[in-house]
Amino acid sequence: MGLWDKLKGEFIDIIDWTDSTNDTIIYKFPRFQNEIKMGAQLTVRESQVAVFMNEGKIADVFQPGMYALSTQNMPILSTLKGWKFGFNSPFKADVFFVSTKQFINQKWGTKNPIMLRDAEFGPVRLRAFGSYAFKVSDAALFLKEIAGTDSEFTVDEVNEQLRNIAVSRGMDALAESKILVLDLSSNTDEVSKIITDKIKPEFNEIGLNLTKFLIENVSLPPEVEAALDKRSSMGIIGNLGAYTQFQAANAMEEAAKNPAGGMMGAGLGAGMGMGMMGQMGNAFQNQQFNGGTGQNTPPPPPIVQFFVAVNGAQTGPFSIQQLQAMAVSGQFNRQSLVWKQGMTSWLAAEAQPELADVFSAVPPPPPPIG
Repeated sequence: MGLWDKLKGEFIDIIDWTDSTNDTIIYKFPRFQNEIKMGAQLTVRESQVAVFMNEGKIADVFQPGMYALSTQNMPILSTLKGWKFGFNSPFKADVFFVSTKQFINQKWGTKNPIMLRDAEFGPVRLRAFGSYAFKVSDAALFLKEIAGTDSEFTVDEVNEQLRNIAVSRGMDALAESKILVLDLSSNTDEVSKIITDKIKPEFNEIGLNLTKFLIENVSLPPEVEAALDKRSSMGIIGNLGAYTQFQAANAMEEAAKNPAGGMMGAGLGAGMGMGMMGQMGNAFQNQQFNGGTGQNTPPPPPIVQFFVAVNGAQTGPFSIQQLQAMAVSGQFNRQSLVWKQGMTSWLAAEAQPELADVFSAVPPPPPPIG
């Protein structure tokens, strides 16, 4: 091989890049110490652009196509080199291929719960996650602002920053949207558009275009979800008073199957059920009286409650309704010893004026047979 052939071997005459990966954004053509031959063949494939950098400055950007490098199709680089008369000497330049395809299915998510103020529940903590897609829209700007002189720049190197933008700006947009927490699932398309409009300008500032932003899930803390489940159960039950009566009737029916010790439990269950119905009824009446606002509601009268001595043991306290149910079941009578706050000692139930009506519904003993 002659000297001229050896020198020609040091010149690059074919420049191209075939991407064998799915995550490379920028690839620097390995020129090393070789010089690019004037008239070299440059091939830029679809979904690529080629950026020529001379002495640290971005010169020409080539769109997809095939080029024979010359001073005619390298206007900026030719100006920088001062080839006024088309001098065909080799030249040195860094060549960066930039992928312009979409990088899809990039994951985002909140590392910690985000605090938001909901119009219905007040302050709530939310977690959210989903995916997004982006592409390079301005190769020269992205190379200058983000990649620099990195010879092989991948998605992972920029994904953390993009995720942070998506989460921080996205959650701000979600809070500003004023969409109720319970309505988020049915408005994911609308929320996604709001977040996209919010964060797209910041992607554009670094030469990227946000092409898709999807919300896959928005979740509440487990304890809040458990409370919502209870609330849903109450809504399914409907009339709580009727439900309590139904439960009390079931308890008495089950107790009747166990005569040895079930009637006392049935009486207590029925009495407690009736007491709950009375208290809930009072609460509903107070709410309706004020149009459901709860403002300027007069305090309800204090509930009279008695303790009852059963086999030498203190039980209760029981409301008047509970004692009436116990009297019907035979677990409470006029001679039962009772005590309430303010009394100095235990006295028979018949001596208490408040209990006069308790025994009015109790039928007298049946007449003797024969």
